[in-house]
Amino acid sequence: MPYHSAFSQHSDCALAIGEIIGEMLERIGEAPDVAVVFLPEKFRTDASNIVNTIQKLLKPKSLIGTVTDSIISGSREIENGQAMCLWTGNCLGKITSVRSEALNSAEGGLILDDLPDTDAHTLILLADPLSFPITEALQLWEASNPDLQVIGGLSSGAPAIGRSCLIVDNDIHKNGAVGLLVSGLTKVKPIVSQGCRPIGDPFTVTSSKANIIETLGNQSALTRLQDVFNSLSETEKNLVNTGLHVGRVINENQLDFGRGDFLIRAVLGADQRTGHLAIGDEIEVGEIIQFHVRDAQTATHDLVELINPIEQSDGALVFSCNGRGIDLFGESDHDSLLVADLVKSEASAGMFCVGEIGPIGGRSFLHGFTASIAFFSD
Repeated sequence: MPYHSAFSQHSDCALAIGEIIGEMLERIGEAPDVAVVFLPEKFRTDASNIVNTIQKLLKPKSLIGTVTDSIISGSREIENGQAMCLWTGNCLGKITSVRSEALNSAEGGLILDDLPDTDAHTLILLADPLSFPITEALQLWEASNPDLQVIGGLSSGAPAIGRSCLIVDNDIHKNGAVGLLVSGLTKVKPIVSQGCRPIGDPFTVTSSKANIIETLGNQSALTRLQDVFNSLSETEKNLVNTGLHVGRVINENQLDFGRGDFLIRAVLGADQRTGHLAIGDEIEVGEIIQFHVRDAQTATHDLVELINPIEQSDGALVFSCNGRGIDLFGESDHDSLLVADLVKSEASAGMFCVGEIGPIGGRSFLHGFTASIAFFSD
């Protein structure tokens, strides 16, 4: 069995980590190639002892981890900081741990760590949302490593500047990011479920400024939206009123656009006077967009459609938005049950995030309300 996930809901930290490591030694054995640990907020002050115990008893070759509000382990989602989870595995490829941070330059800007020279095909990333400029990092890494896919999430433990908990091997950092570079024969298949479906027709952006869409197809953006809105059913109109999104086409050379071709961003507001729309990302003239809506049924359908082609995997890491789970679906274990069915012995684990990272159209982005999943096969 190459991968395994274990969790504990013990309120006592020593008992929780002891239970987990005992199970890991029995199922995987000593010195696994990789280990990822997700700690609840209540164990933040015990992080050093937890890391020391993992290193002393389990001896993983590479270890990363962080604090999170809620964990995923196998078919279970345990929300509200009530459990600790550990995921370990042995693989055919090579997995190495990395650390990255952003430093202030003398000119007042930021200096970002580039990745070491690597032939890795995948980076699993855990980042602090307050101290690490993830969008800039993804752009930097894309320029230097264009074939690298980045999958991961932003820590959801109680955020505060200089108070994060990012584990890499024997060290704990209060800012930046940690990750695992995966290379060689270990295959990692990414799935990014944004939980949206398109409405209306695609439009070309004919005038824009920063994150403001001024015109679509030479008509005001708001006029185009109103035309789409008037064509919808009452159910779809209600979805628009509760949260409207825009899908940006990533690969505009395609003739048709479907699931997985859009990068979803929220519509933040509309200016009735100018007819402009503000969205949660910068937009350029010439881009193709389509309006989208999201609800629990759509999010379920989207995830099912994306994972259906996935063959049985050896392990998986799951990064789900903390706006999903029981708040969106009205029930626990929604995403975890679907993923666990595709993984041997339910060897899947992960965390709820305040931002998820994964590739769309061959490029890695930061997302929201998303399930970003890395399926491992050896």
